[in-house]
Amino acid sequence: MNFFRESDLKAKKVLEGITLKAVSGDKTMMTFFEFEPNAVIPSHKHYHEQITCIIEGEIEFTVEGETKILRKGDGVVILSNQEHGAKVLDKPTKAVDAWYPIREDYK
Repeated sequence: MNFFRESDLKAKKVLEGITLKAVSGDKTMMTFFEFEPNAVIPSHKHYHEQITCIIEGEIEFTVEGETKILRKGDGVVILSNQEHGAKVLDKPTKAVDAWYPIREDYK
């Protein structure tokens, strides 16, 4: 697939109050996340590199013990095996993530 429309991608619930839509090539992946207010991403780590950019709303993000509130246009780079988690604040929030390698569990 060379061209796609985000609205045509299949939504997948990954945690309570959190859905994603994914598109991938042979080696890279992009996900479109939608978070309900107060949704929580428990602290975790994975071998994938992740770059997240907030496109709507606010999220409190913690990476390796450092916490920042991210708003529209803010982002974070998470290297392989860095501990991270997040809590969505009181507004619906949307984010776009880039991944390497592809997260098979998000396909």
